[in-house]
Amino acid sequence: MRTPFKISAAVAATALALAGLTACGGSSSGSAADAGDGRIQIMVGGLDKVIYLPARLTQQLGYFKAEGLNVTLLTEPAGVQATTSLISGDVQGVVGFYDHTLDLQAKNKQVESVVQLAHAPGEVEVVSTKAASEITSPKDFTGKKLGVTGLGSSTDFLTKYLAVKNGVKPEGITPVAVGAGQTFLSAMEQGSIQAGMTTDPTVAQVVNKKIGKVLVDMRTPEGSRQALGGPYPSSSLYMNTDWVNSHKDTVQKLANAFVKTLKWMSTHTAEEIAAKMPADYAQGGKELYVQAIKDTLPMFTKDGVMPADGPATVERVLKAFNPTLKNATIDLKKTYTTEFVKK
Repeated sequence: MRTPFKISAAVAATALALAGLTACGGSSSGSAADAGDGRIQIMVGGLDKVIYLPARLTQQLGYFKAEGLNVTLLTEPAGVQATTSLISGDVQGVVGFYDHTLDLQAKNKQVESVVQLAHAPGEVEVVSTKAASEITSPKDFTGKKLGVTGLGSSTDFLTKYLAVKNGVKPEGITPVAVGAGQTFLSAMEQGSIQAGMTTDPTVAQVVNKKIGKVLVDMRTPEGSRQALGGPYPSSSLYMNTDWVNSHKDTVQKLANAFVKTLKWMSTHTAEEIAAKMPADYAQGGKELYVQAIKDTLPMFTKDGVMPADGPATVERVLKAFNPTLKNATIDLKKTYTTEFVKK
């Protein structure tokens, strides 16, 4: 698996020298923050995850360049770390889960989704083959070690909600940060976790290698409604609201590029999409990667627009277990904007 790296202000220059993660030129944090020359840094919560595929695909299709943007894509194994990079000013945008915008507003930080890439989580709760007989639904989570990408990540949020919804208290489970890809597979094989939440292509590998099986599938809007009670907008491009308001031309160009990609995805097959992606993203082989894309495609929007009742579902889910949000008043209209995608 490709090794993700972390970026902070102190190591920005070093990180950007790793050209393997970037198809466009790098820049220092200071020059990128201005964006006057079209240089933008976007942190992705796992570049090779299929749920965040539009980020790299937009670059591969040349749509950023066509808009006059020089976009550098960076990667973190979990969305929560990507959010930290945004708040600290190391990057201008994050491709990660929309639910972080609500969590941050409760902490007095104003961040908003400017392009909604998906209307379902794309997440799957898988149970290890060894524990399959004792965990047949989330009702059996009590006392179990459950894998998440990172503590405070969206997989952590959703795992806790599945527990609470099925009568298990959040403190009754043990979330274990295991990342995705090979680290997740190893944790499940070694018994460090009995079940866990992950995405494709990791899901495809878990099933193909018979390490585990699918317990809860949220890769489609139907699966999302069944598990969470409504559409759950997930993968998005979110940015600091102040930055959006002071760089509207740049944000419009980013929205144009991403929406073009979503439309392109809606008219092409999984095979055609896979062919555009870097070869090393197909960790379990080309056929398995194509299947992973095919299984995940239903989660993506075609126009980047936030589903009307999506934000309310996310708020209800988060308030069910998150003490920070439980009694907080969230202004949902400030957590996203459709201004740019509708143009």
